[in-house]
Amino acid sequence: MVYVLVTESNETTAELLTAAQNWVENAPASEWVRAVWVIPGPDVIDDETIADKVRFMAAYGAHEVLIMYVNEVTPVLGAVDNLATLAKENPAPIIVAANPKGTEIAARLAVRLNSGYLADVTGLSPDRSGGFSAAGSIFGDVYELTTAVFGPSPIVALRPGSVPAVEHPVDTEVREMVAFADSAEDTAPDARVISFTPAVKQARPHLAQAKVVVGGGRGVGSAEAFTELVEPLADLFGGAVGVTRDVVDEDWYLGTYQIGQTGVSISPELYINLGISGAIQHTVGVVTSGTIVTINNDEDAEIFGISDFGVVGDLHEIVPALFDELRSRM
Repeated sequence: MVYVLVTESNETTAELLTAAQNWVENAPASEWVRAVWVIPGPDVIDDETIADKVRFMAAYGAHEVLIMYVNEVTPVLGAVDNLATLAKENPAPIIVAANPKGTEIAARLAVRLNSGYLADVTGLSPDRSGGFSAAGSIFGDVYELTTAVFGPSPIVALRPGSVPAVEHPVDTEVREMVAFADSAEDTAPDARVISFTPAVKQARPHLAQAKVVVGGGRGVGSAEAFTELVEPLADLFGGAVGVTRDVVDEDWYLGTYQIGQTGVSISPELYINLGISGAIQHTVGVVTSGTIVTINNDEDAEIFGISDFGVVGDLHEIVPALFDELRSRM
């Protein structure tokens, strides 16, 4: 068996289930994928939405969907408490998404379960010992490596976009249960979260999950240019907007959209970058993109070195022309 922690994003959940299915196909003794869906309270999601999500997970290989209702004020701690209880009773590998919520849960679980934990992996396969052998990279994606992880319930955080989702329909069993008393005296935390407000959902896809990302650097020139050039181009593709650290430092765009070593690592099918020089702090976060297109007025910009296509010129002239050409073909 292998546990998969379900995410709010269907796309990411499908990738996690695909990774789990690939794993169990090569591990005959573990031919069962259990999707654990932690919901903050029994009345937060309506029955129809739950049924749709279960059908979706069944299409991607979830043999069992375990729906767990936890304290809505502490969804992360509730997920940790309940996954830890499940894994202690039935030890098995655990796969989570390498996003802020998933990595926090994974780190806490590793301590609770005394198991190994690998973060931000890009692929995985069974290890002879029954654990994971995971592909990943270190030192800003400069070196690729394969790492094994051990313990009764080895944990892996999979980078969104690194494993293409593939349908694998199976019959699914659904179980619902209330949390395992996450406030029990023997596990009660010394500090308690008294309020929790989810971030407002944006119209554009999440940066780490987007199939197309349009990134802007200092060469864009101003906050207004992001509104006039970068955002419309991203919207034309149904994609997300990303920025460099320089842009954040100039206060042209929010830091949550920063790509790179101190920001988000992305793996979109298409990455279009505008006015970005290509400092290593940025390129380490985009090197796993499918196709990289660069528009820059400096023909010696380092980012051309990792680009599949490049245009040398003034982005303020090229982007409007590109915009018109794309619209004429739609």
